[in-house]
Amino acid sequence: MSYPPDPNNPYGQPQQPGYGYPQQAPPAAGYGYPQQPPAAGYGVPQQPAYGYAPMPGTIQANNGYINIAQLGTVKIATMGQRFAARLIDGLFFGALYALFAVFGVLGAMGVAKDQQDCSSKLDYSGSSYGGTNSAYYDCVHQNTQAATGLFATVMVLFSLFMAVGLLYEWLLVAFTGATLGKFAMGLRVVKENTGQNPGVGGGFIRFIIPSVGALLCGLGQTLVYLSPFFDNTGKLQGWHDRAAGTVVIKK
Repeated sequence: MSYPPDPNNPYGQPQQPGYGYPQQAPPAAGYGYPQQPPAAGYGVPQQPAYGYAPMPGTIQANNGYINIAQLGTVKIATMGQRFAARLIDGLFFGALYALFAVFGVLGAMGVAKDQQDCSSKLDYSGSSYGGTNSAYYDCVHQNTQAATGLFATVMVLFSLFMAVGLLYEWLLVAFTGATLGKFAMGLRVVKENTGQNPGVGGGFIRFIIPSVGALLCGLGQTLVYLSPFFDNTGKLQGWHDRAAGTVVIKK
């Protein structure tokens, strides 16, 4: 019992809060008090639930998928699939190169054989061969013309081969989004912001960057093709993809 005793509580018994007793108000929420997170509802940003596609304009890929305008949620092509497509393209060009090489070697062997046959036309009967070896000189002249023609043909074929390589990689990707290898693997190159084919400009940028890298003993080209491994966004964009604004997807 406290002294002096409370007239309302003469026996000093503890009182329960009730009617007639002033209550202590709970502390108002404010600075210094931990707040409870608001419940999900109107006006509260929500995290995308499982099974719902993210909004267009996704910056970072999610578990191998990306949302692209006009295409929706699509799967990003893996490096294994891209390597297989590149291998198929390489085999195609290797076959063309082998045909050109065989033609050039066979033509050179034929010219060399004809040139050797001219030695049988030499005339050793006189001290001077001026007038007696005209057949030999005619043979050498004809073979020289044949060799020149063969060289010109090989250069034309080489230029054609280079042109095919340029148009094959550039224009096929520009207008169809895929080379033969990518078609075989079910891959497609699209613009990241529109979902359309890269077009002439995008296709050229995507082609020329590894081509310039090939001039450095192929080292630069190899680095460009391996650069998707360095992409931390999950979209597996190589340096040539970033420059062209493209991404490779699985159809």
